[in-house]
Amino acid sequence: MAKGVIIAGLGGGSGKSVVGVGLCRALKNRGMVVTPFKKGPDYIDAGWLEKGAGRSCYNLDPFLMDSSMIRASFARHLVPDGVAIVEGNRGLFDGVDSRGAYSTAELARILGLPVLLVVDCTKTTRTVAAMVLGCRTLEPDLDIVGVVLNRIGTERQERVITAAVEDDAGVPVVGAVFRSREDVFPQRHLGVTPGVEHVDAGIAVERLAARIESQVDCDRVMTLMGTCEPDDDTVAGGGTDGPVIGILRDSAFQFYYPDNLAQLASFGARLVEIDATCADSLPDIDALYIGGGFPETNAAALADNKCFRDDLKRLARGGLPIYAECGGLIFLGESLDVGGRVWPMSGVLPIRFSMRSKPQAHGYTELSTEGGNPFYAPGQVILGHEFRYSRVDYWGGSNADLVFAVKRGTGFAGGRDGVCRDNVLGLYTHVHALATPEWGEGVFNAAVKMGRERYPGP
Repeated sequence: MAKGVIIAGLGGGSGKSVVGVGLCRALKNRGMVVTPFKKGPDYIDAGWLEKGAGRSCYNLDPFLMDSSMIRASFARHLVPDGVAIVEGNRGLFDGVDSRGAYSTAELARILGLPVLLVVDCTKTTRTVAAMVLGCRTLEPDLDIVGVVLNRIGTERQERVITAAVEDDAGVPVVGAVFRSREDVFPQRHLGVTPGVEHVDAGIAVERLAARIESQVDCDRVMTLMGTCEPDDDTVAGGGTDGPVIGILRDSAFQFYYPDNLAQLASFGARLVEIDATCADSLPDIDALYIGGGFPETNAAALADNKCFRDDLKRLARGGLPIYAECGGLIFLGESLDVGGRVWPMSGVLPIRFSMRSKPQAHGYTELSTEGGNPFYAPGQVILGHEFRYSRVDYWGGSNADLVFAVKRGTGFAGGRDGVCRDNVLGLYTHVHALATPEWGEGVFNAAVKMGRERYPGP
């Protein structure tokens, strides 16, 4: 059996990642095998949890996945005698409606795991007990087993809050993380700076682990965890005869769900990672997958690598199947305006983008496939999410090139998403393979078809 716990908060910025990432590394340093999970479609927090645990972080999302799918994914990624750390998102009961649908609390019930509640204690004392008591009584069936006090200012404040929470709310306080001038997770326009772009990410994680070891009773936390049974069935894949699918994976394009890549490998695809900021050209591949990320912070490097951009455009014109999401869509465009400076992109699609100071779209999406494309069948419903600061300033195509009707969300333009030209499809929606398994099938089959056309049999 494995052990597991949900790390939840009262809202965004409460300190869930401080406790979650720090606890992952602290337990790893004790010799435990820690598997991290992130509730919701978040890539950046998941990346930091991965750095803390030293293992891939998997996303669990009650909106995108049904309960059986969530439990199966959770069990499949567990390790016998290991530990599962599941970081929630937003506040414990925050969902898409007044009843908290698809919330962290709902995920806790689906997995049958107890909750460790992280509370920001800035400028407060006994009121913390009222908030914890409110969480206990709002949904009494939820098992809140412990509280970690965050941003504590003084030892006196810690003593007063601890006594109030334990006496009035009846929940043990298992740690108090004191305020620090060191910002472990510096912020920028999409939230926390990704670990892959943090110069001293490894050092930061170790310092965070040391803080958690000294300020949180990790032994007590372990005793409060629930038990969970791993599923020892493994998914085979990654053969030597399957099609080759390229993955642009570097500082510009870093948003990939491990489940998406695993699905392609399970079909037999060979995955090749490519750095678009320094590779001279694309290798010999049968399809290309470009995920989201931060082309805006890497615009100079992408623009300077003209030979790679030209090679990408040449292969796209030659029929290479290309699937691109959000940041990948931007790279397929003609240009990107960042703060008034215009950087050339690959020019595969007649689109010009600019970055804005406020989000242009944020939330879950639902698309319906209406137009022809290489990856999805007509009528296919796609659930995903979007989060972007980019805007479409110029679009040189027509509505016929936009193959998805947006049922929920913003999309590309005019209630549509999915720019399709030849074998190229770029969209703002991010897709999770467990929620939309047709995604992996479509990309794999397009790669197989390309391989047959390039290497026809006798």
